[in-house]
Amino acid sequence: MNITRTNLLDLTPAESESALRAFAESHGVPAYRGSQAARHLWGAAPAAAFEDMTDLPKEFRALLAEHFEIPRLALATEQESTDGTRKFLFTMHDGQAIETVAIPDGDRMTFCVSSQAGCALKCSFCATGAMGFARNLAPHEIAGQVRELAMLNPPLFATNIVFMGMGEPLMNWEAVDKTLTILNDPKGFEIGARHITVSTVGWLPGIEALAARKEQFRLAISVHAPTDGLRATLMPVNTKFPLADVIDAAAAFDRRVTFEYVMLGGVNDTPAIANELAMLARRCKAFVNLIPLHPGGSMGFVPTERQAIGAFARQLRVHGVEVAIRKSRGIDIAAACGQLRVERLERRRPVAAD
Repeated sequence: MNITRTNLLDLTPAESESALRAFAESHGVPAYRGSQAARHLWGAAPAAAFEDMTDLPKEFRALLAEHFEIPRLALATEQESTDGTRKFLFTMHDGQAIETVAIPDGDRMTFCVSSQAGCALKCSFCATGAMGFARNLAPHEIAGQVRELAMLNPPLFATNIVFMGMGEPLMNWEAVDKTLTILNDPKGFEIGARHITVSTVGWLPGIEALAARKEQFRLAISVHAPTDGLRATLMPVNTKFPLADVIDAAAAFDRRVTFEYVMLGGVNDTPAIANELAMLARRCKAFVNLIPLHPGGSMGFVPTERQAIGAFARQLRVHGVEVAIRKSRGIDIAAACGQLRVERLERRRPVAAD
C-alpha cells in the first residue's frame, strides 16, 4: 500500500510540530521525539533528510521517512559578483526554475527570494515579466530558498528578507502568508518582522491581507511613475489597480511603506516628475528608494545617469521626503531579476495567472 506522505515544509512550525508529536504518540514513541524532529526542519542547522536527524532513534527516523517528506530544491547554478553578491538558480520537482540572491552589506545579509516561477504582470522593464508566468510557488519552495542557503557549506544566514525576486508575492498570498510565519516564528528562522519586506506592484487584496497581520512586516510598493498615464505604459497592472487606489492603501497601511522607483533614462526621471512623486510619498509618509536600472535586465530601456539620479533625489528631499539611492549590486553577473533563469533555461510557454 502506497502511503501519501505529508510535506512538513508546507506547514507552519506549530503545525509541523503538532503533526510530528501526534505521529510519535500514535506509534508508541514519546511525544517529545516529535518536537525533536521538528527542530530539524528550519533554523540554523536544518536537516537535509530524516536520516541526518541523528539525535532520534534509527527506527523512528525510518518511520518519519515513510510518512513525511522534507523536499529539497536542487541548486542548478551559482554566480558570485566581485562585490560579494551571490545569485542562485534553483530547480524544483517539475523542472521550473527560480532565483534567489544573497546580498551582503556590512553586518547585514539580505536574501531576495522568489514567490512565483515567472510573472504574469509584464512590467515593461522587467526580465521576469518578459518570460511569462509558469506557476505559484508553495511555502516549501519559498521558505525553502532560505533553508537551502542555510545548508550550504559554509552556510549563509539571512538577517533580512525581501520578497523582491521573481513574481508578484501578493498574487500568491496563501503561500506567502504561511512563509511569513515560517520566517518570523522563533521555531522557524526567527527573523524579525521589521526585517522582512514584501514588495508588490500594488496588488490591493494582498496589501489589505498583509495589513491585517499583527506582525510589523514591511511593505514596499513598486511605483515607478507618479501618474496613471505614465505608470500604465510601464506597468499594465495599473489598469486593474489605479495608482490613486494603491496610494490610498499605502496611506492606510499603519507601518513603514517604501516606494520602489526604478530610474529609466528619459522616461520617469525629470524634475517635474520628481515633484509629483514627492506629493505621493508625503501623503503616505513613504520612504523612496531610487533604483538604478540594472543593464542586464533593462529590456531596451536606458539607465538614468548617476548625476541625474542625484538631482532627482535632491528634488525629493526639497519636499521633505526621505530618500535613498540603492547601490547597484552584482553588475558583473546576471543579477537582474529573471536574467539568470532566462540565460540558463529554455523559455516555457507562458500561461495565464489565476
